[in-house]
Amino acid sequence: MNEGEHTLAVFIDFDNIALGFRGKKDKKFEIQKVLERLVEKGKIIVKKSYADWADYPEYKKPLHESAIELIEIPKRSMSGKNSADIRLCVDALDLCYSKEHIDTFVIVSGDSDFSPLVSKLKENGKRVIGLGMKESSSNLLIDNCDEFIYYEDLERLLGTPPRIDKDLPEKKKEAFQLLVDSVVALVRENKEVLWSSLVKETMKRKKPSFNESYHGYRTFSDLLEDAEKEGVLRLRTDSRSGTYVIVGFGKEGKKEEGGEKTEKKERKTSKTRWRSRPRKQKLQTQMTTLNASNSPNAYETEPHT
Repeated sequence: MNEGEHTLAVFIDFDNIALGFRGKKDKKFEIQKVLERLVEKGKIIVKKSYADWADYPEYKKPLHESAIELIEIPKRSMSGKNSADIRLCVDALDLCYSKEHIDTFVIVSGDSDFSPLVSKLKENGKRVIGLGMKESSSNLLIDNCDEFIYYEDLERLLGTPPRIDKDLPEKKKEAFQLLVDSVVALVRENKEVLWSSLVKETMKRKKPSFNESYHGYRTFSDLLEDAEKEGVLRLRTDSRSGTYVIVGFGKEGKKEEGGEKTEKKERKTSKTRWRSRPRKQKLQTQMTTLNASNSPNAYETEPHT
């Protein structure tokens, strides 16, 4: 695990999430969108979802495919109204005390009943992120979390990423799309400098099987250079480390960058031309030689060693 990388535990109150989708026949809860957003926050270690799964048979397969542990909660008529909430709280607190390496807890729910759990996790030095539907999320829970993400915002694009050319080979398109998605994710997380290593790390989190050689590139730098050549993004080389830094999308600004480089070269050239000391020393030497030629006894007065 890289230094500074967050580790996440995700707990899903599926009854609350399903409540937000009730009456919306054209929409379904997509767990993949949630996970794709959360991997931008760090490495997901634990994923658990709580519900009476007999009521949600259509969701069991996609949740299983996403490696989420399904916790079966008996029907409410048998075990009471808040049985799923209680089980979720117990598991979260148990993980909080037993697994110190997990520093971020994600509560996928909008239920205000989880507000005391959020407070207790924060007391123990944990960062808490909430995620829920706008219509079914309590303001009490939203305000208590360190960060709250609305599910509806997962479907909104950030900015205007470039379109990938359809005529490109399939493997290249796949690599470029993952690259663009990762850059957008880092911008969303307010990363100031998009180092190539940071971008690759995000791509690996989004798609663990990613390998640039599979897409036809010898190194990750080759992939970035080709992406710049195709107008997907713009690069800058860091003067100290020599590594690439992503500075923007598309082909716009290449001329400006070239102008900046020209200006830098002119500045460097002007700095090298501005050297008064050598000229002064040379002038003094010439004057000394001239005085010596006019004074025949000049060399005789110099001490000999």
